[in-house]
Amino acid sequence: MALTIGKFAEAADVGIETVRFYQRKGLLAMPAKSEGIRRYGDADIRRLHFIRMAQRAGFTLEEIRELLALDSSRDRRRARDLARSRIARLDEQIAQLTHARDCLLKLAKRCAGGTSGPCPILAAFDA
Repeated sequence: MALTIGKFAEAADVGIETVRFYQRKGLLAMPAKSEGIRRYGDADIRRLHFIRMAQRAGFTLEEIRELLALDSSRDRRRARDLARSRIARLDEQIAQLTHARDCLLKLAKRCAGGTSGPCPILAAFDA
C-alpha cells in the first residue's frame, strides 16, 4: 500500500496536521519522496495506530517514544514498568476526581436543601 499523506491520515482516522505533528516529534518517519510525493505504507499505519492507542491510555509522547523503541526490542519488563507507572498516575487522578465529585455532591445537596441565603456551591468557590 502506498498512500499520500491525506489518505494515510484518513486511514488512521487523524488529521494531516496530526501526522505532521508526530513527524516533528520524531514519532513517525517522513518517507522519502517518490515522483515528488511522499508515500506511506502498512507499517506506517500500524505505527500511527500504536501511537494513538498509547495516547488514549494516557502515555506522554516521551513514554510513547520509549514504548515504540521497546516494541522492537521486546523489553517486557520496561514496558510493564511504564504501564504500572501510568496506572499509578491514573489511580491518583481517579482519587482526585472522586474527591471532587463527593464534594460537589455534598454542595448540591446543601444547595437543594435551602431556599434563602447564598448558594453553597457558589459560596464554596468564592471562599
